[in-house]
Amino acid sequence: MIHYKLFAASGILPAANHPSMLFSLSRLPLACASLLIALSMLAPRAFAEDFQGSTHMTEFDDEPVYYSQAIATGPIAALQERIANGGLRLPFDEKFGYLPGLLAELHIPKSSQMLVFSKTSVQRKLISPRQPRALYFNDDVYIGYIPGSPIMEISAVDPKIGAVFYQLEQEELRRPQFVRNDTCLQCHAAARSMGVPGHILRSIGTDADGEADIQTEVGNITHCTPLADRWAGWFVTGKHGDQIHRGNLIGAEAFARHETDPGAMGNLTDLRQFFDASAYIEPGSDIVALSVLEHQAHMHNYIARLNYETQTMMLRYGHIRYLKAQVNAFLRYLLFTEEAHLTAPISGNPEFTQDFSNRGPRDRQGRSLRDFDLQTRLFKYPCSYLIYSDAFDQLPPIMRDHLCQRLWDILNGKDANPDFAAIPEEDRKAILQILRDTKPNLPAYWRETASVD
Repeated sequence: MIHYKLFAASGILPAANHPSMLFSLSRLPLACASLLIALSMLAPRAFAEDFQGSTHMTEFDDEPVYYSQAIATGPIAALQERIANGGLRLPFDEKFGYLPGLLAELHIPKSSQMLVFSKTSVQRKLISPRQPRALYFNDDVYIGYIPGSPIMEISAVDPKIGAVFYQLEQEELRRPQFVRNDTCLQCHAAARSMGVPGHILRSIGTDADGEADIQTEVGNITHCTPLADRWAGWFVTGKHGDQIHRGNLIGAEAFARHETDPGAMGNLTDLRQFFDASAYIEPGSDIVALSVLEHQAHMHNYIARLNYETQTMMLRYGHIRYLKAQVNAFLRYLLFTEEAHLTAPISGNPEFTQDFSNRGPRDRQGRSLRDFDLQTRLFKYPCSYLIYSDAFDQLPPIMRDHLCQRLWDILNGKDANPDFAAIPEEDRKAILQILRDTKPNLPAYWRETASVD
């Protein structure tokens, strides 16, 4: 059966089902496309951090969003304008096409490479464990690349309308064109993406050729998912001690062995036994990059959903008082209150760890929300770095101000909601101080001396 993992990336994903990302259904046979749509509408496993109704579809093509009519303003739209105006000649590599130039222009680290081998999208015939799809990402853009493919798949986060999906032909042109592909929304605007144009990550087993087995799927994957349920259909490189995961398992025989010897395909640092690694810019599929992606994809969906919900409430009622559950759930996810903690340290490609951490910003003590822990949890300071994103900053002002007030109250111990009672005082204090020093557009009361100091 067909499976699509996320591509994420933001747009995180282009079209299709997901594990990989953007895919166009427009060229798929009608029966195949119908199957994918039906699968995408299945209710995902409920996560505690989601709110009741979070999988219901939003009317994003109607007032006030008008998604299909909106002109995208994200990073790909800006890059296309530079190309069209002659301000940029995107270099074309003989081996990798536009991939190296695109990564460089968008400041996407090569070290973010992850490899998914479950078959996805119209390019499913090109994907297999012998030729996985490579994914690359930064905070706003996701790129999907398959060696020899005629197209690259791209998704970008637009701060006003959410994920926007594109494809780029791998043909050398003076002015290459990123073509927006809203047919991706047939799968990437469904229950799995919180009912908005967004991203999807799945963990689903495959046969020896990469065909997905729906019976082996574990719901939507976020930072709340135990490692033992993650990464079926993906290659995974890095160390994780005696913790188990479902990566690197190809076919029924591998899954059967996993039942009796769950660590057999773990802690891999070399994937050359599976495919020709020289066909890719990087040799691995980094465990830390995968972990970051799992947080980020769902966070992007949450921001978009809250944006849509706020606009709708203001249009209908002129206030946001009915969004209490949504706000609480959003803040729980933002602050990692239900994160699946590590039982042993993890380590991956040191270049990705460095590339990601270096993006800062840092406070007066040199601390950043992008600092990794990797011992018992993903980040040292449990507050999402996407609080710095344009998507967060361009939430409707009434919602952004409300979130800032709630967050200030939580970090100062003034919020009585039991959902946040378990956040250690040292974490609250550190997050408060980091945000004060690094987020300039916070309300003035954030600058006041707080009781947690």
